[in-house]
Amino acid sequence: MQRILFIIVVLIFSLEAISQTKIIVVDENNIPIPSVHITLFNKQGKQVAMQLANTNGETVFSLEQTKNNKELDAKLTFIGFETSYQSIKVKEEYKFTLKESNVMLNQVVVTAQYSANSPEKAVHKIEIIDRKKIDAMGAVNLEDVLSNSMGVRIEQDNILGSGISLQGLSGQNVKILIDGIPVVGRLNGNIDLSQINLDNIERIEIVKGPLSVNYGTNALAGAINLITKTISKEQIAVGGSSYYENSGKYNLTGKVALNKKDNEIIITGGRNYFDGWNSGDPLFSNPSPIADSSRFKTWKPKEQLFGGVQLGRTIKNVKVKYKGDVFNEMIWNRGYPRAPYQETAFDDDYFTSRIDNAIFLNRKGKNSVVAFLASYNHYKRIKNSYYTDLTSLDRRLTENPGDQDTSLFNQILSRASYASQRDSSNFNYQLGYEINVEQAEGLRIEGQRKEQGDYALFASSEISLDNFIVRPGIRYAYNTSYQTPLLPSLNLKFGKNKYTIRASYARGFRAPSLKELYFNFVDINHNIVGSTDLKAETSSNYNLNLGYNILHDNLIFKSELGGFYNAIQDQISLAQTSGTAYTYVNIGEFQSVGGQVDFQIGYRHFKANIGGSYIGRLNNIDNSTVARFSYSPEVRSSLLYELKEQAVTFAFFYKYQGAIPTIVQNLDEEISTNFIAAYHTADFTVSKKIFKKQIDISVGAKNLFDVKTIASSSSGGTHSSSSGSVLVGMGRTYFASLRFNINKWKTKKTNNE
Repeated sequence: MQRILFIIVVLIFSLEAISQTKIIVVDENNIPIPSVHITLFNKQGKQVAMQLANTNGETVFSLEQTKNNKELDAKLTFIGFETSYQSIKVKEEYKFTLKESNVMLNQVVVTAQYSANSPEKAVHKIEIIDRKKIDAMGAVNLEDVLSNSMGVRIEQDNILGSGISLQGLSGQNVKILIDGIPVVGRLNGNIDLSQINLDNIERIEIVKGPLSVNYGTNALAGAINLITKTISKEQIAVGGSSYYENSGKYNLTGKVALNKKDNEIIITGGRNYFDGWNSGDPLFSNPSPIADSSRFKTWKPKEQLFGGVQLGRTIKNVKVKYKGDVFNEMIWNRGYPRAPYQETAFDDDYFTSRIDNAIFLNRKGKNSVVAFLASYNHYKRIKNSYYTDLTSLDRRLTENPGDQDTSLFNQILSRASYASQRDSSNFNYQLGYEINVEQAEGLRIEGQRKEQGDYALFASSEISLDNFIVRPGIRYAYNTSYQTPLLPSLNLKFGKNKYTIRASYARGFRAPSLKELYFNFVDINHNIVGSTDLKAETSSNYNLNLGYNILHDNLIFKSELGGFYNAIQDQISLAQTSGTAYTYVNIGEFQSVGGQVDFQIGYRHFKANIGGSYIGRLNNIDNSTVARFSYSPEVRSSLLYELKEQAVTFAFFYKYQGAIPTIVQNLDEEISTNFIAAYHTADFTVSKKIFKKQIDISVGAKNLFDVKTIASSSSGGTHSSSSGSVLVGMGRTYFASLRFNINKWKTKKTNNE
């Protein structure tokens, strides 16, 4: 009996000696990091235990509390983050923050995901441009960043702004979003990228290939989603930046942020000013005489004023956020003095205003995620033409009615989704709806006002089978102006050891715009009308991507090989009907095909990237002597090196844009070849952090090859050939910027951040 009592007592004391120690691991944005390796050692250096964190970044150790194990050392490792060493005590709870590694990209994506996820686990291939790279490029707006992105070509218009093509498809097929909300105000199908400021942007996520199941129209070529900054710690932050470029750019921005007791407020504002540029302007001086021929600028003077407020509150596991932004831009197009006395000129002013409002609600439960957003976006653009007296500087509006124009667009959007997220299940799904109502007003719109509604339901599921993930999806919509197609998609992902394979098929569509449906511009010089008989453009897209990754100590190597094929049916284009009359019609098909290869290597504080692509565009001519596709090559590379102790970063970016050939056929069935010439661009930046890394000073040079224009030519017809030029840049420029961010925060006892 005594022996039995002795055994019971020993067991009781043994059980009491077994204690639970909980560790939670998050990134610098307070987002849990799944699958972190956590290894525990005693003070003698002997390994005690090793576990992986779950999807919430949590793990619980059941440890025997002995003299040797009372205090332990924890080693936390995860690809893309710096290894962290922490001291812990048994029977306590800890929260640790891992810092992002200097040699990896961001580890969280949200575009087309059920919830925040690592890019390695996403079924889509997502390119991430993080804040570190944005700063290293000296980028001010979205145009600056995308100029170095693979498969993206920038198109310049000094009045309409800059647009893009992606995977060989024009910008009207690219969905540009900010926090998942579409940017409104397309002119000739493009969003002006220079109007999208990056001062309050944390990262940019690019998905190439249709995302129409998730985001509806205009996403045939892909989607570009800009994610705004948040503050996750209990802190006060004051920041700002200044930027000067010798081409005549002067920018100032400011920010105040506060996070206290689960309440967040961020206020931002700024001014971007550009005084215009002509080839031959002095290097560091750019005067703007008012009354001689130099008043005309090839690159037009402009001023942008912008501001925003962001309010957030977290109630248990529900996050509610309001975001409001305003933007105003003025562009001055000053004309040449008129003959014979050079005393008068015709000038144009272009005023653009944007007002964006949005409410977000996100609830993350144990096994599900609910997301809701509602937004109102307003866009207005006014063009006024003036007759200017250069002796008195008096101005009056010209009398030609076609010289004055106002375009106004409103968008009301509501989207919500419910997604299951059960780690223990091989089957998860997402259900959602989207309501999108667009309004257009203007003198050149039939009846001066039109409205279009789109009401959609979408669903997808994610099936996990060992190393496979299968995600089928579908979207059905009703539109008040045209018949919408049923949109299916299928994404496959296979990942094992160092290899990843992604494959997808998706249907996409582009709705006829209100302009294409209801445009009415008829005067002495114009005869352009819309067509209500238009059908939506539809597309089929196939993507295949192969990845191979190596992680060994401080060395990271990534390689990717990918290919795509796009086929668009019922493409919408402006066509001549008779004489000077034009209208919009569905003209047939367009195809693009291409492949790309990309290599990344990172070692300690050095990161290098080199890649290339080869994209073909369909020659839609029925002639056996003409190649079916015209191809264009592209090469890009980047180098980043950081001197950690000195807080100095060197960055170099290079891109080669190959010539773009196209084959055209005139009414006489003569075939000619059009060319836009190839060119090279390169940028170099040096950055230095001072005062405890709260101030960042950068200097650099852009467009090192001094490219201003490239040749554009056409030849081959019996009766004609021509040549011209296309604007690319303002030649070699030099810039300097200063950014500061002063933080003050309080850390909780159990939060070892």
